[in-house]
Amino acid sequence: MTFSDRTASRRTVLTALAAAATAGAPLLGQLAAAGPAAAAAGTDPVEYPSNTALYRELGAEEGTTFSRRYRRHERFDLQMGQKYDFPRTAILALHGGGIEVGTSELCLGIAGYSPSDAAGAPVLPTTHDYFMFEGLLSSGNTALHVTSKNCDDHVALSLAASHLNVLSLHGCTFDQLKLPTAEFPATGDRRVAVVGGLNPAFRTALVTELRKAGFPAVDAFQAPYATTLGDFDGSHTANPCNRTMLSMGAQLELTTELRRSLFDDSSSRGARASSWNGEFVKFRDACRAAIAVVESAQPLL
Repeated sequence: MTFSDRTASRRTVLTALAAAATAGAPLLGQLAAAGPAAAAAGTDPVEYPSNTALYRELGAEEGTTFSRRYRRHERFDLQMGQKYDFPRTAILALHGGGIEVGTSELCLGIAGYSPSDAAGAPVLPTTHDYFMFEGLLSSGNTALHVTSKNCDDHVALSLAASHLNVLSLHGCTFDQLKLPTAEFPATGDRRVAVVGGLNPAFRTALVTELRKAGFPAVDAFQAPYATTLGDFDGSHTANPCNRTMLSMGAQLELTTELRRSLFDDSSSRGARASSWNGEFVKFRDACRAAIAVVESAQPLL
């Protein structure tokens, strides 16, 4: 399939999804009528090769099909005889909104803001810079997925490059991970956080704090998990989590069950914004505690 064919396939699917959402027609019927490229074998369209390609094709639909949100906090040092703190950690949700549900809300929470009022003042005493790319379709948002190592969004990459640390948030399914069944049986607790990225100290802090808060967490680089978690370990050097000032960072792959547990109702954007619960707060605070541990070893020079 040529790039133009893949583009046509994606466009067909996205057009059908938008039409279904607008007309209230059954989604499967819309897709079936859309043409062979969209319906073949029930497969997803080949994803965009970069954010640039996505923006070129869908730029006019920003705010309806997808959105980008970010915040960079102003810092000043205007005193010759004093030194001031600076942003050392950025939070990313590269597949937010409906693509990997719950990651946008977590991004805002860990950054110090309320998922219920992202445009408002911070709700926590310390804040972090953040970036989110979000799918806004009522369904079928996987058509908007760009693999992390192919992310070339200028704001996302500039945030990563100007910070010592990045925490990037992602979603996966329990079955994709193929974890050791003796420790993680399919009928057991399917809430799992896979901690990756090339910063071992950050990974250790995240595993420690998440487990302390009651969330099952594993280091993707440690035995016996490393043998099956190569696709989820955030090890690629082009992954924005590793494109920091230190050339290393951290990534969280969160199972569907874990992400759903953070909300009383995770079914829609509005529901998540208004129903984040005590588990959400515990997870948020565990991540912030891990960030504080890492930053404490990075003194302001």
